[in-house]
Amino acid sequence: MVGGSNPSCPATVRLKMEKIINYIKLSKLEILKVIFPTKEQVRNAFITVFIVVSVVSLFLALVDAIMSFSLSKFI
Repeated sequence: MVGGSNPSCPATVRLKMEKIINYIKLSKLEILKVIFPTKEQVRNAFITVFIVVSVVSLFLALVDAIMSFSLSKFI
């Protein structure tokens, strides 16, 4: 053997496989660090987003109606 390589498995292939395996191991470790939200947190966030989107939509609809009314009277 020259340089510790195996003719059936070249060093470049082995190096790539080691990188892939290392990447998978590191990914698993990172996933274990993630703190997922509870059902209550998800529900509260959903309700908050829903309320904010509703208020902004109503505000924009009101502004649009006022501008349409004023433009129709102006023209």
